[in-house]
Amino acid sequence: MKKLIVLFVLAAVAFLPVAESYAVSEAAVLFLMISPGARAAGMGEAFVALADDATAVFWNPAGLAFQQGRELTLMHANWLPQFGSDLFYEFGAYRHSIEGLGTFGLNLTFLNLGKQYITGEDSPLILGEFSSYEFAVSATYGTRIQENWAVGLGLRYIRSNLSSVGAGAEKGDGRANAFAFDLATLYKFPFMPRLSFGLNLSNLGPKITYVDASQADPLPTNLKMGFAYKAVENQYNKLTFVADMNKLMVNRHEDGTSDPFYEAIFTSPWTIVEKEKQNIGSEDEEVVSETKVFNGIISGGVEYWYSDLISLRAGYYWDKPGKVEFTSFGAGIQYHLYRFDFGYVSAAEGHPLANTMRFSLTIGF
Repeated sequence: MKKLIVLFVLAAVAFLPVAESYAVSEAAVLFLMISPGARAAGMGEAFVALADDATAVFWNPAGLAFQQGRELTLMHANWLPQFGSDLFYEFGAYRHSIEGLGTFGLNLTFLNLGKQYITGEDSPLILGEFSSYEFAVSATYGTRIQENWAVGLGLRYIRSNLSSVGAGAEKGDGRANAFAFDLATLYKFPFMPRLSFGLNLSNLGPKITYVDASQADPLPTNLKMGFAYKAVENQYNKLTFVADMNKLMVNRHEDGTSDPFYEAIFTSPWTIVEKEKQNIGSEDEEVVSETKVFNGIISGGVEYWYSDLISLRAGYYWDKPGKVEFTSFGAGIQYHLYRFDFGYVSAAEGHPLANTMRFSLTIGF
């Protein structure tokens, strides 16, 4: 009998940086949580309340409503190069405004997980091979309901192709399809026009099934909200501060079952108990301390533009429960309708995201 030696383990490794934050056992298709856009990456992955370019299709579809014209953003990243040279991530987004209707957006997200091998149950002899990948196609829309208030909607088709064969006597295999939608809003405060608030509840939808319905996994429904403040905004200088909070709205029980998404957005825990052992007096004497901590991610950053030509960025990403912390840096160059952005993660040695670089190109029409 043939035995599949990877499958879901492959996905866990590929999403290790995400899994540390969101617990890979809690949700499937975690590639949907990978943050696109080198610009946002340079600001600690905080962008929900700014969302002022084509990447708003991911960060906050409501941000499209405040944008005019057409724009295309393309991004490439070698994903976790220390795990394999054939892992890479691609993202493309396009937005188009139509007077009187609002702004529409399209985007494609693709993660290549490389080539995998099938061996016998008791032998390392290679019996076959297959390629693993996942992708999602989204359509989004944003419109203003007031001069300073917009709402957005996103619809998404998800395809997960981890394996074309099953393991052992399993009826299914590593292929599955799913649908999801996003609900978002962006509000600019009238008494302080430079301050904005954004909220995006993304990846709402039924569970995704690989083997059978009893083993279906929830989608990574995520609540993202934050603030952006344009401290300086004149002809030659622009300085913007951003701050985001992310919370995975998934509630997995001890027996392996999970709540449907429409319940999990209310039942998922906002705090978890962190336990820490401390020696007192001698090695045989220990005390266990328990502390409640926020079960989510907090990030923030800053962006400076000089004369709409050159930009510098920095940010910080903090996930205490997942023990993920890193600083990020970035830069951008804009000429006429073209903008090139670069984002860099500076994490501790040995961290899966250490030295991760993102490159993106934005073209206006």
